[in-house]
Amino acid sequence: MRLSCGGYELIYYAIKIAITTILIVAISEISKRNSLVGAVLASIPLVSVLAMFWLYIDTGDSTKVSNLSSSIFWLVLPSLTLFLTLPILLKLELHFYWAIAISIGLTFLSYLLMLAVLNYFGVKL
Repeated sequence: MRLSCGGYELIYYAIKIAITTILIVAISEISKRNSLVGAVLASIPLVSVLAMFWLYIDTGDSTKVSNLSSSIFWLVLPSLTLFLTLPILLKLELHFYWAIAISIGLTFLSYLLMLAVLNYFGVKL
């Protein structure tokens, strides 16, 4: 079931961007008022679910969606590095921009380590 955009491809992409952007901005705004509700909404893998929806709508290929979902599963653990290191660095009173940059760097290194471990055990993403 492939969605054919034809002459409406630009409108289709604009709709995808708008929906995704609205969700991210809404979570950010909700977090300003209530960090718990914002955290719950942000912890739901909205970006992953949206990516799976868009991939299926664009290709109609369940196998591609399954492969994406499996890859996301394996990469969740290294992504947690950011959420572990950022609060620690901020509590150490490191400036926010340095703390986020270091946390992102450590997360990137965690991804590389996870990919090496998965490759060692023959798991291909």
